[in-house]
Amino acid sequence: MTEPTDDRRSPAVEDQRQGPPFLAGDRESLETWVEFYRETVPIKIGGLTGEQLCRATVPPSSLTLLGIVRHLTYVERVWFTNVVAGIDAPPLYCADDPDGDYHDLDPARAFDDLDRFHAELAVSRDHAAVVRELDAPLPGLRRGEPVNLRWVYTHLIEEYARHLGHADLIRECLDGTTGY
Repeated sequence: MTEPTDDRRSPAVEDQRQGPPFLAGDRESLETWVEFYRETVPIKIGGLTGEQLCRATVPPSSLTLLGIVRHLTYVERVWFTNVVAGIDAPPLYCADDPDGDYHDLDPARAFDDLDRFHAELAVSRDHAAVVRELDAPLPGLRRGEPVNLRWVYTHLIEEYARHLGHADLIRECLDGTTGY
């Protein structure tokens, strides 16, 4: 007897992103770039099964699309809950394994992990909205040093851009879908 398969797929998302404005001020520019990349994640993973989300396709790397989503969820929590809001929230996925966001993937829990990503984004947006100045020190620290919201947004742009590039390669290997 064969195991039943889960035929669910992540929702296919039509690309309706608006690119960041060309003549925005600092905060608007940083926020719209972060949002642009946040909105790119569902596009990159749209229409895939839990098994596909968990499949490593670019040897020798073990990187997967779900691992990337879980890592970005972890990153959102660390930066916006722990640093921006100064709340000591427990780490996601990494309690016993510093790379736990990339490991212990389960196709049966993949869609729960995607829901957690979207929930964490809402929390991140709420925490950032409270901060009035880009350059004021935040309540939380990075390696014992103060940072400001400008630094956090810039870091997130780098983090998302790097991992969305990885996602392009993984997705192309999965089903031939290329760039957005």
